[in-house]
Amino acid sequence: MSSMQNQFTVHFWGVRGSIASPGAETVRYGGNTPCVEMRVGDSRLIFDGGTGLRVLGQTLLSQMPVKAHMFFTHSHWDHIQGFPFFVPAFIPGNCFHIYGAIAPNKATIQQRLHDQMLHPNFPVPLQIMGADLKFNDIEVGQPLEIGDIKVETALLNHPGEAIGYRVNWRGYSAAYVTDTEHFPDRLDENVVSLAKDADVLIYDATYTDEEYYAEKSSKVGWGHSTWQEAVKVAKAANVKKLVIFHHDPLHNDEFLDRVGEQVAQRFPNSLMAREGLSLQLLPPDNDLSEASVQAPQVSV
Repeated sequence: MSSMQNQFTVHFWGVRGSIASPGAETVRYGGNTPCVEMRVGDSRLIFDGGTGLRVLGQTLLSQMPVKAHMFFTHSHWDHIQGFPFFVPAFIPGNCFHIYGAIAPNKATIQQRLHDQMLHPNFPVPLQIMGADLKFNDIEVGQPLEIGDIKVETALLNHPGEAIGYRVNWRGYSAAYVTDTEHFPDRLDENVVSLAKDADVLIYDATYTDEEYYAEKSSKVGWGHSTWQEAVKVAKAANVKKLVIFHHDPLHNDEFLDRVGEQVAQRFPNSLMAREGLSLQLLPPDNDLSEASVQAPQVSV
């Protein structure tokens, strides 16, 4: 089997939540909003279309024609704003299968991506995109199959709803659980189910407990979780590696360094998501390896 077929890698192109936050204080972790790419066998899966999607698109220009499956958790701006700037979608010969759940207002993912590109919000409509765009409405809870890859979904606790994903392939699994708020009295069964025995759990830990429960500026009800809850989920679900994700725009590099140290004390096999991070889930050593995303295919 070629190395291209025998791979399960996770690349981080955007790890920031809420709004892009470039600047001198976010250089090391990055300021682009959510976009995570998984290379699974010979398939490319992309999760969310935040501003990190633009960066991914630039790297794909040297690999055309491109075929990929794009999964959206929801359509808040920080998760879709990169889509109009995703250059491969404008180029004929490329093909993108796009997935999303129907929103509470009954809008499909196609309608929502279309609407953000209407005048006066954007200069060109979605119809200008020359690639073959195939839109799919997800029925949350029903698994999807892409060849021998199984993608599971579950509803998350977030204003306007969001969905979490779990990718399963040949005994390996990666869970992408972002834009979810923990419950005060119990662990979210949907989240634990997605994370159960996963090789890697990518989890929305926008806040610390201190910020979340602050008396004067509580974040309760804002739709996001904390790193302390991330650790609880990782332990309860027997996760192999925990990745802290969806960093708050106000959390600079030094702040995230301190969070990472605290997380590691509670859950040693953990790390902070950063732009350029790549994880390889396959052997030889059966451990998750860390490398640079600068190389499109990484096997270390």
